[in-house]
Amino acid sequence: MLIHFRVYIVFIVLIIFSCKEDSNLNQTKDPNYNPIVANSVDRDLDEIKKDGVLRALVVYSSTSYFLYKGEAMGFEYELLTQLAKDLGLKLELVVSNDLDSQFEVLNRGDVDLIAHGMTITNQRKWEVDFTEYLYLTKQVLVQCKPENYRNMSWASLQKHLIHDPIELIGDTVSIRKNSAYYERILSLSNEMGGDIIIDTLSSELTTPEIIDMVAKGQIKYTIADENIAKINTSNQPILNIDVPISFSQRIAWVTRTKSVKFREVVNEWIIKQKKTVNYNVIYNKYFKNKRSFNRRIKSEYYSLKNNQISKFDNHFKRYAEKINIDWRLLASQVYQESRFDPKAQSWAGAEGLMQVMPATAEALGIEDISNPIESIKGGTKYLDQMYKYFSHIEDHENRIKFALASYNCGYGHVLDAQRLAEANNLNPNIWQNNVDKTMLALRLPKNYKKPFIKYGYVRGTEPVTYVQQIFERYEHYKQFISL
Repeated sequence: MLIHFRVYIVFIVLIIFSCKEDSNLNQTKDPNYNPIVANSVDRDLDEIKKDGVLRALVVYSSTSYFLYKGEAMGFEYELLTQLAKDLGLKLELVVSNDLDSQFEVLNRGDVDLIAHGMTITNQRKWEVDFTEYLYLTKQVLVQCKPENYRNMSWASLQKHLIHDPIELIGDTVSIRKNSAYYERILSLSNEMGGDIIIDTLSSELTTPEIIDMVAKGQIKYTIADENIAKINTSNQPILNIDVPISFSQRIAWVTRTKSVKFREVVNEWIIKQKKTVNYNVIYNKYFKNKRSFNRRIKSEYYSLKNNQISKFDNHFKRYAEKINIDWRLLASQVYQESRFDPKAQSWAGAEGLMQVMPATAEALGIEDISNPIESIKGGTKYLDQMYKYFSHIEDHENRIKFALASYNCGYGHVLDAQRLAEANNLNPNIWQNNVDKTMLALRLPKNYKKPFIKYGYVRGTEPVTYVQQIFERYEHYKQFISL
């Protein structure tokens, strides 16, 4: 009897295994079955809203996302900031360090959106899906004029340049392999019945960086979207971008194929945005304003050029070290206070880089409040005092948030917010979603008139926004600026 039972079990297992094999075989035979999409995470709008975070993959480049004079900027960055706000989500940016792995990062759920202008192609639709297009552009050839082109006649110059893509047959074009430019060169070779040699470049290089390689003579030719090529060659007259390689193409962001509801919401938002003046202002700011672009790339405080936030960085490093905080966090606070303007003055009478009040400056021994070094020295000393008041808070980041809030609105008001948090069964030693809530509540008479509140009314929005924006900016600084 036992033997028959064992045979029966083996028989059942074989049937199950056979069914599974048949299922896999059927999937393989199904022309619509896509293993990449099938194995991607099931994460859509509901899950994103539940987390409360919009995670977007961006590219660190001269048009998409960068740092200039202490401020995060970029076409994608500005649009994403508005999108997150309109969806009621916190924006979390992930900078891509490998353009070839973007779809993999998206499909495994590390991010929910690739906010990097990508050409919509059928080949790419096998792995992902695209949003409503953001703009139209075409691909152009980027080539370099001879070094002495200024002394050449127009006719002589034309002889040195390519005027038709067919002239590229037998020549070499340098591009990233997993790019729309690579696909286009393959199609072009097929259309013309001749081979164009493709030199594949590192997936870590952005299109603006590759354009610079042409200008420096490191490579002979590359391909770029016309709008990116125009702005990135505006300060390099030695480059020529007059030869089109494609017809108009749609440029869009990228979502997982499964994220149907999320894509629908983003599409509705993009369609609405494209009809606004603000959208055109943002587009022109990064793709058409050549004067602004040239001013940025010449600046010492442009992150793609230098590892520098401001001209006061050395002083930030010196005094931040004294109080054991990241100098980039101190730089973010100073930007919040004065935008690095030593002559800044507030309506309340605070002055200088760190907006110290005259009475506080006197107590701290600051003789000249407009002197940048004295302001940083005194301001960090005051911040350190606030930090030490919260020695019972073990978590450093949480503790510095209490110190920053005290710097902004006063230690007494923060103590009141802690008292109110405790009365409302919130944690008085945690800032986020606890004391920041009661700080906001202290704007209302029903709260600041409670008998245990000692310092009364406070404009709670200011310290809450102050702390939030300093840390948001600090995250940008960490992305761009190394220690």
